[in-house]
Amino acid sequence: VKDLDFAQHQVSIRHGKGGKDRITMLPSSLEEPLQRQLAEAKRLHEIDLVDGYGETTLPYALARKYPSAAKSWMWYYAFPSNQRCFAPDLGTMKRHHVHQTSVQKAIKRAVTRCNINKRVGSHAFRHSFATHLLQNGHDIRTIQELLGHKDVSTTMIYTHVF
Repeated sequence: VKDLDFAQHQVSIRHGKGGKDRITMLPSSLEEPLQRQLAEAKRLHEIDLVDGYGETTLPYALARKYPSAAKSWMWYYAFPSNQRCFAPDLGTMKRHHVHQTSVQKAIKRAVTRCNINKRVGSHAFRHSFATHLLQNGHDIRTIQELLGHKDVSTTMIYTHVF
């Protein structure tokens, strides 16, 4: 939750592709649906806390320094799983984030409903994002930074400049 910055219209990406952290934009068109999602996530978090759970996995050093942070709303997942699971690291039940296969299945269902006859996965959104930015006049270096590429040639491949 803490990685969503509505005031600055930004999302912090932690441990993304290649283990990199980056900041990208949060489109204003997604703010209202995302606020609704956060309200539902908060409802689940509050239920979990009442039931004696509600902890999330934190980076090791942070968990040691701030033991109560694991139950804090700001560290909770924006997209929590529907089910609790046993967490060996905590020795208790917790609610993890939605699994990547659930996201992949949702994308596949959407592609089927839209009658798109191509293989489309979540990575296609990065390519589409980059290509649309370039088509709308954004410079390649800005796009490179938003995607977190070290080399501009990678960004040029992404946007089909080559």
